[in-house]
Amino acid sequence: MAIKFTEKGLIVITIISSSTNKDNINSNSQEIIVKVKDFGKGLDFELFSKVFSKFFSYKTGGTGLGLYICKAIIEAHGGKIWAENNKDDQGTTFSFSLPLKN
Repeated sequence: MAIKFTEKGLIVITIISSSTNKDNINSNSQEIIVKVKDFGKGLDFELFSKVFSKFFSYKTGGTGLGLYICKAIIEAHGGKIWAENNKDDQGTTFSFSLPLKN
């Protein structure tokens, strides 16, 4: 997605490892978060609820399966995937998290 929608500018990939204390219990859970930030046009607000749906395609000529498959794989491994427009109104950031097992 990032390359298709960024005609000029950067695509930034960030990887973060975090540790959280879920439910205020003494067991910490660790996860990795990957963010792919583009500087394209961004997504229209009404598309966020559809972007991970099967066969959703928006002006790209694709099959609409890429993000759907990504979501299925990530959720099968206990993770989450989401998208949000960048705060500067330029581009979109797609992020996913995966739990790390000790």
